[in-house]
Amino acid sequence: MYKKSFFIVFEGIEGSGKSYQAKVLYNKLKKINKKVILTREPGGTKSAEIIRKIILKDYFEKNKKIKFDKYTDTLLYLAARNEHIKNKIAPAIKSKKIIICDRFIDSTLAYQVYGKNVSFKFINFIHKKILGNIKPDLTFILKVKKYSFLKRLRKRKTKNRYDNFPVKFYLKAQKDFLRISKKKKNYIVLDSSDNSPILQKKIFQVIKNRIKI
Repeated sequence: MYKKSFFIVFEGIEGSGKSYQAKVLYNKLKKINKKVILTREPGGTKSAEIIRKIILKDYFEKNKKIKFDKYTDTLLYLAARNEHIKNKIAPAIKSKKIIICDRFIDSTLAYQVYGKNVSFKFINFIHKKILGNIKPDLTFILKVKKYSFLKRLRKRKTKNRYDNFPVKFYLKAQKDFLRISKKKKNYIVLDSSDNSPILQKKIFQVIKNRIKI
């Protein structure tokens, strides 16, 4: 029996199916009576969800170029993360729970550092302050074919500004996620173009092996 906490993160671009797969895994673990929480970034706590609304809300005025500076935007993400870590992630680790998180620090690297050229040193400095020794035990990177993520994005009834970027933005971000995961033992890259039961079984089997269910 695994007697420690286990921190699992799902990463990928919009329309990769990461939120869906995170929820499926959560339900599977709940069914076998595991102490597990499902959370997300930005958000996860009441205070962090308030910040999420500011970040993801379509606050641009139509036909006007009004937007946050990239460092303002990044600091909002990091502020939400600080609230999330202190009020949810750290307590869950202390309680030896399994944590499933939809997005974490790799999204900041892919979108802010590689996507918007925010300084890695700047983000790393703040991460050292707010994360301490906390890091994921396992990260799933879900890669997806172009036709699949576009089809999923078109089907979404409610969209935020991150669902409306140019296709080339998503394709570049996906390459950046894959670059982050390269040659790292605690990363698993899976194709989620179909979101099939086979994928769900693969993910669950990996977790069963890691926590000795």
